[in-house]
Order: sequence, then C-alpha cells, then structure tokens
Amino acid sequence: MKYTILIPIYNDRESMTKLINNINLVLKDLNSEISIIVINDASSEQIIDNYPNIENIHSFEIINMKENRGHARCIASGLKYIYEQKEFDFIIPMDGDGEDRPEEIKSFIQLSEQNRNKSIIGERVKRSEGFMFKIFYKFHKFLTLVFTGKNIKFGNFTCLSKSTVMKMLDEKATWNSFSGSLVKTETDLVSMSSIRGPRYFGPSKMSFFNLVKHSLSIISVFRKIVLIRSALFIIFYILLIKSYASVVTSLPLVLLLIMIYSISSLALRENIEDLNNSLTNIHDIEKIK
Repeated sequence: MKYTILIPIYNDRESMTKLINNINLVLKDLNSEISIIVINDASSEQIIDNYPNIENIHSFEIINMKENRGHARCIASGLKYIYEQKEFDFIIPMDGDGEDRPEEIKSFIQLSEQNRNKSIIGERVKRSEGFMFKIFYKFHKFLTLVFTGKNIKFGNFTCLSKSTVMKMLDEKATWNSFSGSLVKTETDLVSMSSIRGPRYFGPSKMSFFNLVKHSLSIISVFRKIVLIRSALFIIFYILLIKSYASVVTSLPLVLLLIMIYSISSLALRENIEDLNNSLTNIHDIEKIK
C-alpha cells in the first residue's frame, strides 16, 4: 500500500532534519511505499537542509506556502494537496518536532493493513510535558467530554484512509480543528496507544494559551451540542443557587458565557471556501527526491 506522511513545519529546521533521518531509519524493513510531504507554513527562517539519508523514502517534497496560516490549516491544505495530486491509500499527519515518535509509524502501517479502509488514531497514554501542563491537558479533555460528549484523546498523529480524507475535505470544520473534524466526520475509528515524545530541539510550542485555544477550537466544532448542554446547566444552576445568589455563586455562569462567546468566535474560522481554495497559497514546491 501507499502511505504519505504529512508534516507541517514552521521555523524548526533542526528538528525536521532529524525527524526525516529517523523516519528513514524506521522505514528500513517495511515493504510499503512511503512518501513525505512537508508543508512549510511561510517560515521566516530557512528550513531546507541536506538530507543524506532518505534511501528508504519513495519521494520527498517540501511545499512552501505564501502566507502563514497556522498548524490546523497547514494540515488541511496538505490533505487537499495530497488528495488531488497524489496516489495514496493512507495519509499520516505528524508534527515535525519529534513529539510524534517516528517508531510508531510502523504500528500505524501494521494496523492499517489489518483494518483496510479504516482510519487509525494514536491515543495518548503518556506525555513528556511538565506536571502543570499535564494537569491542564487533563482538564482540557474533561471539559471537552462534559460539553460535547466526545472523549477526544488524540491529536494530529493519525493514519487516515482515503475515504476519511474525502469526508474531511467536505467538512468546513477541518479548516479550524483537525481532531474535532475527524471525530465529527468519522465514527468508525481504530485506536492504538501512542506515547508523546520530547521535542528534539527547544521548548514545546504548546503554551497554556495555545492549549486553551486548541481546546475551545475542538469544542466549537460541536457548538450545537454545547449550547444545549450549556442551557440545561444554566437552568439547573440558577434553580440551585436562587436562594444563595451572590457575586461568587454567579462566577460559573460568567465563565460559561465567556466560553460560549469564545467558541462562537472560533467557529467563525470554519470556512469551506477557504479550504477549497487553500492550494492558491502555495508559493512553490521543492522536490527533494
């Protein structure tokens, strides 16, 4: 079968170079045809390097974008490019900094061969970040579950079948949230355990602010469910505190209203027209192999 690894990158040349080398090592004993496409999100620094060890990689392209549009939109653009321009059976999106471990690519391929036409998600069973980040991350998962009813325990590191990619490209939420869109469009997902590795170089780019934005972006995909659950919570909570109303007891309602406003604003980022026209943002394509 044919697999394409999709890597979004922004100003992280050292990490990408090491990742390409490690992927090449992992592919040594595999019989599948594996290609790599890197989406350079208009990096302000040079990201192209020398790649002496790519003998196990079938083809390798770097797509340079004109404008920086962010991680999720980089992946969406990459999915569209591969779907329209390449022959493939599965696409494996993964981060370019080492946090998505190359050795798990083998597991994705083995599972995809056992579950043809089904997409596979890498559920995080262990993370490498600090204690406080892990606490906030658990809260993010809890918040998503409470307000959407969806237990989303995976990120971009997945193995998408061609049919799943087609569904995601018809869904406007793909332009805003990868994991949210995948859960919305595909109900029959196969899961495997995945360990979040440490970055090859430098600190993690997932700050607390970015985690909050990431969480609310996922929730915004299911905003109708969120609004229904929020309305029920407001009614129940008002009945509960009506005899004890105060500034303190009203704080949860204020926070909930702020969250609803935030996800409504983030939902405006969903745009099927922009997704359909995303390839016009390509500046040039460099074929490394």
